[in-house]
Amino acid sequence: MGIVPWVHVVPEHGAMPVDLLLPTSGRTYVARLDGRRMRDTDAVFQQFYDGLRLPDHFGWNWNALHDCLCDLHWLPADHYVLIVEAADEALSDELSGPGMLFRTLLRAGRRWSSVRRPEGTGPSRLVVVLSCDAASVPGLEEQLRSCWEETAPS
Repeated sequence: MGIVPWVHVVPEHGAMPVDLLLPTSGRTYVARLDGRRMRDTDAVFQQFYDGLRLPDHFGWNWNALHDCLCDLHWLPADHYVLIVEAADEALSDELSGPGMLFRTLLRAGRRWSSVRRPEGTGPSRLVVVLSCDAASVPGLEEQLRSCWEETAPS
């Protein structure tokens, strides 16, 4: 995507360099979510609840999802990769569209973002991969840019 290092938009069946996703060491938890099964807000929360094994006290709202994405202490891992397949279909039944989902992912990713070290920048502790059909990539990237501009610190 180019705007933030922790979110990547790829066409279905596309490839990504492993070094963008995985650290050289440590435990990594990978959750695969399906945008086709995220047609409304409740379905989004259900996908995250199941895929990330969210705690029972999860509040089933956007603030609660953000809080959980910024914590993840219940998962025994050092790094987290969220793959949302068919991301362009997420929240297609909602009038507001996927904006809230994207803003939540961008804000949580910023929380976990890369740390500069003398040897360079390593991958973020939370990486989000949004997969969609090739024709939808530019539109999805533009939606993410808009959401980032809304959430980026001034």
